[in-house]
Amino acid sequence: MNIYTRLKKDHEKQRELCKELAKTQSGSENRANLWEELKVELGAHALAEEQVFYSAMMEKPDGTEEARHSVAEHKDMTDLIEELDAMDQSADIWMKKFEKLKHEVIHHVDEEEADIFPVARKVISKDAAEDMAQDFDKRKDAEEKSVA
Repeated sequence: MNIYTRLKKDHEKQRELCKELAKTQSGSENRANLWEELKVELGAHALAEEQVFYSAMMEKPDGTEEARHSVAEHKDMTDLIEELDAMDQSADIWMKKFEKLKHEVIHHVDEEEADIFPVARKVISKDAAEDMAQDFDKRKDAEEKSVA
């Protein structure tokens, strides 16, 4: 498996978690559980992706701009996650803020797959892309354990 297939697998999970969370009832245990799962998933994915994938792109002049853009989007999502975490999940405003995060997540993963991956394929060798998938898994695993 290469890094593109591996990242896309996470993206599908993130889309699904966002979709399921958007259907939850105010203050429900299901909302709380899905929120925890999504929060860990997004955080661990972003950190591992930055350390493995985007750091490799930044080493190449033709990959720097796209990598910086995506890392900035990660920061925006992290800020929204922190805001949501500090809010009461049963408040109406929580879901409005979550919808903003959901939009950001979907935009980000769609943009990565449509715009960033083609650039990365030009600057990252096939062999390196294969190796990155394993490195990403190790890094993501470590990130998940550090938040748990």
